[in-house]
Amino acid sequence: MPLKAFRGPKVWLWRWRRNPLRRRADTMEAWLVLGAWLLTVLTGVLSGLVASGSVEHGLARERAEWRPAVARVTAKMPGKANPDERVWATVRWTVADGSSHTGQARVAPGSKAGTPVTVWTDPQGHLVTRPASVSQAHLRAGLIGTLVGVSAAAVPFVTGLTLRGRLERRRMAEWDAEWARLGPQWGRMTG
Repeated sequence: MPLKAFRGPKVWLWRWRRNPLRRRADTMEAWLVLGAWLLTVLTGVLSGLVASGSVEHGLARERAEWRPAVARVTAKMPGKANPDERVWATVRWTVADGSSHTGQARVAPGSKAGTPVTVWTDPQGHLVTRPASVSQAHLRAGLIGTLVGVSAAAVPFVTGLTLRGRLERRRMAEWDAEWARLGPQWGRMTG
């Protein structure tokens, strides 16, 4: 037999309605659940939006500051030329202030010394990855914002569940104490 048959019909907002059987613990639980849900939603949404905006701003700054540069392979690479494969090679490039830099970049096997390769650099001339496109930035910001929002929302949600469990244990302990006091009297009435 389903448990619903013993509970009766579900009544919305029953903990706030006037009822002589309503206990103080019922009202406390109602406010606790409402507060926990509001905090969960607000925390999740706000932290998700802040994280998403921060990621979006950072990726836009990278797109604005990072520039492509032409680098040259410093030594001949072993292997046969294959457009589908890439190997690591030492490359040299010059930045806007005229200073020369060297680093590792992926090039086609069999590349000769002096072969031009496009690399991306930050304002200091250090190698960086290609910046995310606008659509990639939107996707990344959305995913990270969602992940941060769900993670942040878990804190008030779990806190609310924990506090509600404590209230439930307290209510059951009070009920046990009351039953221990009144239960023996019921036995005499039925016998």
